[in-house]
Amino acid sequence: MEKKFFTISVYSENNVGLLNRISGIFLKRHINIEGLNVSKSEIKNISKFTIVVFTTEDWTRKIVAQIEKQIEVIKAFYHTDEEIIYQESALFKIASHLLFDERQIQNIIKESNSQIVTVSRDFFILAKTGRRHEIDEMHDELEPYGIMQFVRSGRIAVTKAAMPITALLNEYENNN
Repeated sequence: MEKKFFTISVYSENNVGLLNRISGIFLKRHINIEGLNVSKSEIKNISKFTIVVFTTEDWTRKIVAQIEKQIEVIKAFYHTDEEIIYQESALFKIASHLLFDERQIQNIIKESNSQIVTVSRDFFILAKTGRRHEIDEMHDELEPYGIMQFVRSGRIAVTKAAMPITALLNEYENNN
């Protein structure tokens, strides 16, 4: 089977130790987590884990089945990149003198649609939101000038189609 990126969405109660057990599922199968984000979801008191993996659909399906065995997990889904809208964010810390001395830096900022978050005497911070390859391209363009610090968030994603979790919870509420 072909390996590709899959985004796994996990809806769960927000309990201590769940992240450790979920990451253990990936460790046991020697599958690297490419991106991870945990936030509150559209459902009150329910957290959403967004996990990105590069593997086969068969392995992704097995992992999702294992994740759903965790008591706190309400439901887990997996999606291909074509089924979701997704973004990542990154911050670049660059020496301030480059902003004024290197015209190419200004072109990179303009062409990448990034934003200057702050400027201080010694450095300035650029924020870039986009797809992974867009952030990678900007990183590659800035690297020759010297990046003092770099950080990228995990993927955040929403599905193009309605998420079945809402119907599932509505059905549960109507039956109780």
